[in-house]
Amino acid sequence: MPPPLDQLRDLKAEPPDPQELRRLVAVAEAWLGDSSRTGLARETRFLLAYGAAHAVCVAALRRLGYRTEKRYLVFQLLPTTLGVGPDVWRVLDKAHEKRNLLEYEGMTDIEPQLLEDTLLAAASVLLAWKKLAAEH
Repeated sequence: MPPPLDQLRDLKAEPPDPQELRRLVAVAEAWLGDSSRTGLARETRFLLAYGAAHAVCVAALRRLGYRTEKRYLVFQLLPTTLGVGPDVWRVLDKAHEKRNLLEYEGMTDIEPQLLEDTLLAAASVLLAWKKLAAEH
């Protein structure tokens, strides 16, 4: 179990903004929808799915009143922010590593299985967000 959020030094406390949360989730829904378009390049679909998952994870952290500059941290905090298990955040952590290679080094070897896993992980965090929103 991760430590309480207020004990993590890479987080900055900041009141949540409901409009920001809605925008992040709307972007995530659009990108996740686009990522399922099989006519797009695998790398494009991967980046859209990764971006969708990241936007939802940022919204989940922001909902709790925190912000971070460490992109990967929003994935590692999924058990706390959305109640999502390690099977999902590990996929997103691997996707984060591949995203960095793609964006910063031009590596374009996105395996079909990683794309599928990232699509499923993005859908999982979006579903967890919707369940959480329906409860509140």
